[in-house]
Amino acid sequence: MSGAGLKPAVLLRVDPDGTVTRVAEDMWFPNGSVITEDGTLLVDETFGNRVTAFDIAEDGTLASRRTWAKFGELPSDSELGKMLAQVVIAPDGCCLDADGAMWIADGLGGRVIRVRHGGEVIDEIQTGTGVFACMLGGADGRTLFICAAPDFQEEARKNAREASLMTARVDTPRAGLP
Repeated sequence: MSGAGLKPAVLLRVDPDGTVTRVAEDMWFPNGSVITEDGTLLVDETFGNRVTAFDIAEDGTLASRRTWAKFGELPSDSELGKMLAQVVIAPDGCCLDADGAMWIADGLGGRVIRVRHGGEVIDEIQTGTGVFACMLGGADGRTLFICAAPDFQEEARKNAREASLMTARVDTPRAGLP
């Protein structure tokens, strides 16, 4: 938000004793993440047009980095406006359902999408406003909670109180962690 060009970031792991370890490089704005039942970490890369997967070892290290879903090419420019123009889907907050699909807040598209491994969008809920996080919950795990706000610009949101929490009923319940 300072106006500097955006650069790839690192992914850090914080252990219970407070130790911080760098576990991945070259992440394009790592954001929402989930852990699947089989111990795979899925990380949304908001400006990278993708969801990246890692196997989690017993000691917490990450291995076998791969693309779980690809929505477009990596950005070719670091200036925010030009980069945003290259983002097809801006995966932000997310959650996992019992079919192994992810519900993903599209930070630029005003929607949440349900995505299968590989990147196929199989469901979509338009909100008419910016969407930045989602989570399945409720008594039966079939309520999709959607965190929304008009935009993510720090200066515009600093003094505004326009965020909202929306809900939608879905067919498939939650799974994974969180």
